[in-house]
Amino acid sequence: MLHPHGEDSHIFAANVHDFEEKVIQASHQQPVLVDLWAEWCSPCKVIAPILQQFIAEYEDEILLAKVEVDEGDGENMKLAGHYRVRGFPTIILFIDGEEKGRFSGAKPLSFIRQFMDEHINA
Repeated sequence: MLHPHGEDSHIFAANVHDFEEKVIQASHQQPVLVDLWAEWCSPCKVIAPILQQFIAEYEDEILLAKVEVDEGDGENMKLAGHYRVRGFPTIILFIDGEEKGRFSGAKPLSFIRQFMDEHINA
């Protein structure tokens, strides 16, 4: 289901201020993937459409929160620090308010499917 602006409601931006609400609390209803990315990072640009395709396949089952780490005076970098993110992109899966798994770098769709299957069915 697309918004009038063409944005998918299952993919949204999150930041250090609304992370608790949009990610942690939301993950009690359904799994939330968090994509920590940066504008200057080329693997981030590679994986973005792959993640979009993945979310589209799973429709209402999974949310994708995109956190641009350099946004807002580097405030979002605090999230990267909090979760000990070493490089970008790092994708973290939250279920029931907790981190259940993560991977970093640009990965193919098959890898993301397998990653999710392992963690969702664990």
